[in-house]
Amino acid sequence: MRVRCEVTTEPFHGEGPLPPHVVAVADAFTAAGLTPDLGPLGTSASGDVSAVAAVLRDVTSAAFEAGAARVSVQVERADDE
Repeated sequence: MRVRCEVTTEPFHGEGPLPPHVVAVADAFTAAGLTPDLGPLGTSASGDVSAVAAVLRDVTSAAFEAGAARVSVQVERADDE
């Protein structure tokens, strides 16, 4: 089963370079072999449910270690199984 995971980190920043906690989330997804999609309010990645579930601990830890005050995670089914 495929799922899509979206991670939103706070504090939000305006224009300019991405804050370290956003970069850390993307890097954690990449390290797990997933391709992150950075959007204006969050970073998402899709993959097998096992792969996505396995990386969530690393993603949240990386975000907090990089200065996030809050991490919100949403996971939704991305197939019709």
